[in-house]
Order: sequence, then C-alpha cells, then structure tokens
Amino acid sequence: MNAQNPDFVTVDMRGLKAALVARATAQRVSVSVLVRRAVARDLGLDELSPPQFFSSGNGSTPGGLIVKLSIRLTTSEAEQLAAGARSSGLSRGAYLAGLVAGIPALTSGTSRTDQLAVLTASNAHLSSLSRNVHVLTRFLTLGNVPQAMVYRDMLDALDVDVRRHLAQVAGLLADLRPRRHTAETQHRSTR
Repeated sequence: MNAQNPDFVTVDMRGLKAALVARATAQRVSVSVLVRRAVARDLGLDELSPPQFFSSGNGSTPGGLIVKLSIRLTTSEAEQLAAGARSSGLSRGAYLAGLVAGIPALTSGTSRTDQLAVLTASNAHLSSLSRNVHVLTRFLTLGNVPQAMVYRDMLDALDVDVRRHLAQVAGLLADLRPRRHTAETQHRSTR
C-alpha cells in the first residue's frame, strides 16, 4: 500500500542541490515552489493549481477555517514581526493577520499600549465628570445654589469634554477595524 501523497516526488539532484537552494533563498521561496515553477515551465503549463492549505485542527473563526502558514523572512524581518506583535500585545499570527487586513492601529506607528493609555485616561476624566454631575445634582436638589455654582465652569466645559472623549473612542475603534478598500472608497478618496 502506498501511504505517500501522490503529488510528492523525490528527485536525485546530482550536484544541483546547492544552486537550487541558493536560488530559492535568493527568491525567498521554498525549494518546492522553485521546482514546481521549473517543471510547469518545462511542461508548458501556464498556471499551477493554487496552493492547498491544511487545517491545523484548531477549529475555525468567523473569517473561516484556521490554517497553518509557513512564511520566509530575513532574520531582521522576523525580529521586526516579533517586536511589532509584542508591542501590540498580540500573537505573531494575529499581528500579521491585522497587518494583512490593514488595521491602522498596527501600522500607524502609535503602539496599541499608547492608544489604550490615552483611552484609559479619557475614561478616568469622564468618570470624574460623572461624579461631579452627581454632586451638582445633589446640591441643586437640596437647593444649595452657592455650592452648585462651584461646578458651573465644569458644566460649561462638559460638552467639549464629552465630545473629545467620544472622538477619541471613535478614533481608536476605527483604528482597530480593518480598512476596506472598495471601488467606492477609492473613488471617494480621489475626489
């Protein structure tokens, strides 16, 4: 019984292996990809069948089946990928998927940690405003107008502070969503 994949072939390279590996490395592809291209060219085939992805057995997500992907990077690029994932607080796979999806928060240069710190500070400020409004309401209910007048400046700035907070939240949420480049959005951006 033949248990091997029928598309798998072993070839004696007869001294060509070093040159083959060097060319594959230079083109940043696997030896298998380079060999398949050469064989397809020799057979006169224009296109190879698309690569098959194999499930890692870890389930699926709303975006589809989870697959394992092998990529080739230089040492420097691999270090940048790992550093970017670390600074974003994400796994390398999630970070790379976010980059592919065009999530601005991953490409803006501002770290996710910095963005969350700004949002946390804004939430704390909004919480303080909420407590002050509660105290003001209590003074007004008791008819203590002189004490309520202390909060007048805070009330004058309340609208601006709340709008600033909402703008920050909206900006952060927008930066966490993948950018969709449709013909409509591209048309709008050229106007």
